[in-house]
Amino acid sequence: MLNKIIQYSLHNRLVVMIASIALLLWGAYTAHKMEVDVFPDLNAPTVVVMTEAQGMAPEEVERMVTFPIETAVNGATDVKSVRSSSTTGFSVVWVQFDWGTNIYTARQIVSEKLSTLGDVLPSNVGQPTLGPQSSILGEMMIFGLTANSTSLQDLRTIADWTIRPRLLSTGGVAQVAVIGGDIKEYQILLDPARMKHYGISMDEVLTVVDNMNQNSTGGILYEYGNEYIVQGLLATNDVEEIGKGVVKTVNNVPVLLSDIATVQIGPKEPKLGLASERAKPAVLVTITKQPNTNTLELTDKLDQAIVDLQKTLPSDVKISSDIFRQSRFIESSISNIQKALFEGAIFVVVVLFFFLMNVRTTIISLVALPLSLLVAILTLHGLGLTINTMSLGGLAIAIGSLVDDAIVDVENYGKIN
Repeated sequence: MLNKIIQYSLHNRLVVMIASIALLLWGAYTAHKMEVDVFPDLNAPTVVVMTEAQGMAPEEVERMVTFPIETAVNGATDVKSVRSSSTTGFSVVWVQFDWGTNIYTARQIVSEKLSTLGDVLPSNVGQPTLGPQSSILGEMMIFGLTANSTSLQDLRTIADWTIRPRLLSTGGVAQVAVIGGDIKEYQILLDPARMKHYGISMDEVLTVVDNMNQNSTGGILYEYGNEYIVQGLLATNDVEEIGKGVVKTVNNVPVLLSDIATVQIGPKEPKLGLASERAKPAVLVTITKQPNTNTLELTDKLDQAIVDLQKTLPSDVKISSDIFRQSRFIESSISNIQKALFEGAIFVVVVLFFFLMNVRTTIISLVALPLSLLVAILTLHGLGLTINTMSLGGLAIAIGSLVDDAIVDVENYGKIN
């Protein structure tokens, strides 16, 4: 069979040249458009179910939250295994499906199963939610926020309300997690002595402050053929305005919230995490990508987004985007195979030309190297695989075999002629 292919190629050189050029263009275009990643995605389609259970001990979370969720999803279609973890006030269930299951179909199946829980979960437990769809190796970038004069509380606020929404709007980003800094919180610090003086109980205060800082609607007022929308504009971020809330009327005198408490803005306690960047307190932002997303292209988009964000931040706030970048591993791998290809080409020229003294043989071997690599990339693309460090490493190792095959084919050509 191989001899027939060689014979056909020798007698139809123009066809072979045209096919080679077409293969070169097609392979180069496909390689440019293919997804590039660190490693192939080796985990089966998995859906993560997260549920908050405030105040519950791990044993209660396991018995009253995790077990009902596991029971609901265990019999779902194509479910391979179900794992869970129950901690204080939080439950996580991993639902793993068979290989080849469409991940969006899997998420739909889990959503339908969760809807059957109804009133099974306790009233103080939040609604089970699906985690963002990301790869197990989807953590692609970590960058830090540091400042000289801006407080850690302001840095965390900038990260949560300015940077995070901007990055989430970038196509291909699955999740943006913020760690470190002080979470801004509006605090009402009650004074028991003043509460006792006015005869106000804790329940009365809780009743007043529950959802007090919200706007309300007053309907529509019709007058002289016109419609007027009536609004109750109560929402405010001014602590003085919040302190003017009426708690109770004593002897026809309103007792305000500021009379029995100190209303202030402060950091949330207890702290849920600390972060530093180059031994300096900082706020770290971790970006996770969606599956089937080109890491290099998404990194370029994020770099541009960070540059745009830097222009809008206070002058002393610095964004360090070189803490962790998954693209470094990919670029290093691509650089290594380029180096191996270049060095292999040089050795081919040295060995074939100076030992065989044949320019034609040297050119044939040099052409065989890139064409063979492009055929391998087209094969990977046809199988639905990606370019990653493992496949690039295999291509780099295969360069030696390619040179050997090229020499053998040239020798066969000489014997046939």
